[in-house]
Amino acid sequence: MGVNVPESMTPWIRSQTTAVPTNPAAQEPAPGEFTVGEVASLVGISVRTLHHWDSVGLVHPRGRTTGGYRTYSAEDVGRIHRVLVYRELGFALTQIALLLDDPTVDEAAQLRQQRHLLEERIARLQQMAAAVDQILESRTSGTSLTAQQQAEIFGRGWREDWAEEAQDRWGESEEWAQFERKAVMSSETERIQLQLGGDALFAELAAAKRSGIAAGSDEANRLAERHRETISALFNCSHSMQVCLGQLYVQDARFTAQIDEREPGLSVWLSEIIDANARLHSVDPATATWE
Repeated sequence: MGVNVPESMTPWIRSQTTAVPTNPAAQEPAPGEFTVGEVASLVGISVRTLHHWDSVGLVHPRGRTTGGYRTYSAEDVGRIHRVLVYRELGFALTQIALLLDDPTVDEAAQLRQQRHLLEERIARLQQMAAAVDQILESRTSGTSLTAQQQAEIFGRGWREDWAEEAQDRWGESEEWAQFERKAVMSSETERIQLQLGGDALFAELAAAKRSGIAAGSDEANRLAERHRETISALFNCSHSMQVCLGQLYVQDARFTAQIDEREPGLSVWLSEIIDANARLHSVDPATATWE
């Protein structure tokens, strides 16, 4: 009885079937069109990402070669660049699709707003880069930064009196002990990275609120979890604790003002998405405690 052995296991045996040669011309795009590989190199993203965007209906390549291979037009590439701008600002793919495909949306106005937000982020990142330079300089010279210098470096969002108040309020708690241990063990660079991560998160939260993401939706719950995970980088933050923080955001005028500076009403919206997400984890916001 004969045994069917895969040809790959018997390379010394040649198949009698002759492969049909591929016609290279059939793969060539028409003038002014690009293959998926060319577009990936052009815009700096992976071929897999382009295939995914095609599968979810975000960016469909409209052209075809004579051999049936998909090709992108200049207009398609322009749409990809607009997607990348919105992604950089924290928009989800479903939100981006709505913005790009809704005929009632003034895309020029949207892009001007996004440019303004990008400029704000760039200015903040430049400030943080300057902060790192000053910290490195102080460490090299063996001097320490005064409270006033720290406030000047990190901007008006940094408040020494808030840090003192937080210690008075929570100084005896296990969470404060965790916070102090992590603060001592973290390098200056790690602390800067944590602050940058928090800044990026709040930019994404602001963008989500502006685009109408509703509390209790999958996207809102994802953002609420990201917020909790960011807090947990400082101390173990339960869903109940997170609800308490959300209440503080709307009850303490100082927190409200700082958060709403990014987007009007952001503090209330953030508290609402925290509460909705907490309910999914069996926490009643009305009876939440710091535990």
